[in-house]
Amino acid sequence: MASGRLIKLLVFELLEFAAFSIPTLVIMEQFATAYQKSRTVSDQTHYWLIVSCSIAYVASVTLLIWVPVKVILYKKRHLYKKIKGWRPVLMMCVVLTTLPSFSFSIAVTEVQKNGSNITDSLPTSLPDLPVSLVLLSLILVDIIEKLRIHPLRGSEKSNEDSHIHTPYLQQIKTVTEQVRPSGDNAALPQGPKPTGTLRPPGAAAQRQVPVLVGPQEPSFDSSVLRVMSRRDVRAEVFLWSFLLWSDTVEMVRVAGHQAVYESRWLYPVYIFSYISILRIILTPRNPLLNSLGILMQDLPFIFVRLSLIIVLGTITPILGLCKNILVTLSYIYFNYLTRFRAFSTFETSPF
Repeated sequence: MASGRLIKLLVFELLEFAAFSIPTLVIMEQFATAYQKSRTVSDQTHYWLIVSCSIAYVASVTLLIWVPVKVILYKKRHLYKKIKGWRPVLMMCVVLTTLPSFSFSIAVTEVQKNGSNITDSLPTSLPDLPVSLVLLSLILVDIIEKLRIHPLRGSEKSNEDSHIHTPYLQQIKTVTEQVRPSGDNAALPQGPKPTGTLRPPGAAAQRQVPVLVGPQEPSFDSSVLRVMSRRDVRAEVFLWSFLLWSDTVEMVRVAGHQAVYESRWLYPVYIFSYISILRIILTPRNPLLNSLGILMQDLPFIFVRLSLIIVLGTITPILGLCKNILVTLSYIYFNYLTRFRAFSTFETSPF
């Protein structure tokens, strides 16, 4: 009888391969259907030729790239441990599946526009299934890669501070040790008194300010509430994986609007959406993930969304634009501007 570890491996590999191959086949079939409808003749030779080319493409990249890389990662564990900061499986999906899928999604709209003699014959919106399938496949592979290190059976507690890096926690500990009262260091040999230039201007005032904390988190004694308050890191993997790409999903959804795909705005929407997807190649704990999220998603989306609102109206939510602006400004302020003297004064809120 197969062990649970082997079954887990087979299920994960089958799901990843399905997520790798199905989106390309669906998008190519959609392109073949649109191309066939744009022709006046009823011959379906071109339709089956495009479908067969898509099958040949998927089979080729599977046998030449997907399977060899998977075998190397499984057999040569020492090589897999040397890979730092990025994930090969996600890179293959982004380059070999998402890129051709987005390209042929644009080709579908071009074929429909060129094959329609009357503008009113164009659909009011593009079908959502193909694009949603591409993004769902990426999210599915991302979830599977995160779940590989977790068991699927048994309970596993969630770490509430899992989004905070360990070096950052150590840095906070060091700072608190530096501002301890002088009584803790009474046993240390006294040396020359430090000059005023070595002490921050507000150091004495900072020690007198009480440390204020936020509202206390509740703890439940009731069995019903205690059951409802359970948290598991494996369930949170699904939650945060979908929330992470909600902005990109909304941007790609805008591309299906008739006012967008009839104009040239379709290209920047798809291009910047694909650029934002490239972040999925990095590991979840990569220190560059936050800065690349600003440079590859929020900052470009500000200009794209603002331009769409000015030219075409509110076809994209204003809430999304506000999110991109606030995330970008807060990242720049708290990571860079607070290091300057004018913004470096430590403050505590009285409430």
